[in-house]
Amino acid sequence: MQYDHIVVRYGELSLKGRNRKIFTHQLETNVRKALHSYPSVRIETQWDRMYIRLNGENGDKILDRCSSIFGIQNMSLAFKVKNEIEEIKKEALRILTETEGVRTFKITTKRSNKNFPIGSQEINHVLGSHLLVNTEDITVDVHNPDLEITVDVRSDATYLTSNKVEGPGGLPVGSSGKALLLLSGGIDSPVAGYLTMKRGLALEAIHFHSPPYTSERAKEKVLDLAQELAYYGHSVKVHIIPFTALQQTIHREVPNGYSMTIMRRMMMRISEQVAKKRGILSLVTGESLGQVASQTMESMFAINAVTNYPVIRPLVTMNKEEIIDISKEINTYPISIRPYEDCCTVFVPKSPKTKPRLEKVEEFEKAIETEKELANILDNIETIEIKTEQKQQEWDDLF
Repeated sequence: MQYDHIVVRYGELSLKGRNRKIFTHQLETNVRKALHSYPSVRIETQWDRMYIRLNGENGDKILDRCSSIFGIQNMSLAFKVKNEIEEIKKEALRILTETEGVRTFKITTKRSNKNFPIGSQEINHVLGSHLLVNTEDITVDVHNPDLEITVDVRSDATYLTSNKVEGPGGLPVGSSGKALLLLSGGIDSPVAGYLTMKRGLALEAIHFHSPPYTSERAKEKVLDLAQELAYYGHSVKVHIIPFTALQQTIHREVPNGYSMTIMRRMMMRISEQVAKKRGILSLVTGESLGQVASQTMESMFAINAVTNYPVIRPLVTMNKEEIIDISKEINTYPISIRPYEDCCTVFVPKSPKTKPRLEKVEEFEKAIETEKELANILDNIETIEIKTEQKQQEWDDLF
């Protein structure tokens, strides 16, 4: 069947009060960006729904593209008809007869337009009778039907749908501001980025690169992870930090057990400076409490002491299996397990302190000319913007 609309339902956005318009406007913006390669499509936003007029475009492709847009609870392909019972009967019969494998059906009517002359229950009966009279070997099953036709009678028109495609829920990316993700090549940080975006934060990313200890393949791996994340937020800017010289200094000047803690403190300082320059108000990490030596409470305390920025840690209570499950769902896992190490892995000490003392950390850090080292790094950042186009083309090629 060639449907003419997609009905988009908001879910969590429906709970918003006076500021709902901010969220629905951001969602509309994100949908427009996601569907920019479908120029015929038209979008109309209402208080509790969004309507995508297909104008001949492939509805299945558009459903699949929208299934990654945060803020969408679910969607349905739909037919739009006039608020006339004969038109509604005609379209309901078409849906039933053109859907394969149907032996039982159910009609569910929602009548938000109270001026429509027939009530919801009566519409159910009228449509059910019409379908039974005009078909053979098809019966009604209100509990477990093969096909449920939903009739939504609104002020401007009636929309008939027969299925629901689940969206990712959450809040539209950009509705909560922007955060800077510390993106390594591992499993955790891309998942942290994904979950942050689900709460409405747009992302930029920062990656610490240490050639020749880390290869161009390691950098490419991070950019591929950013590509997967960009699919949920249209684009992600990745700031590549030249970290080799500073890591060598830390390795040379700092006692082995404290080098990891001080290295991460330097990462936080650099990330804060990049965030300030970019007008970003928070940092995001993939830390999970107790997973590795740098993620004990004592380590987090010592590392966090260098910044006043909010540090969002979406994975802090998750175990590794839970994180891996999400990484597989969002397609970052196959990239994360590529055998190209990042700077943290290369310079990890044999016996890192799991309970570093802040006063000792600060004392050992005096051996590093921090301001000079950071100034040199900040003058040599490479920024790469990753957009959705490549991923979009891969997606479209599946159809």
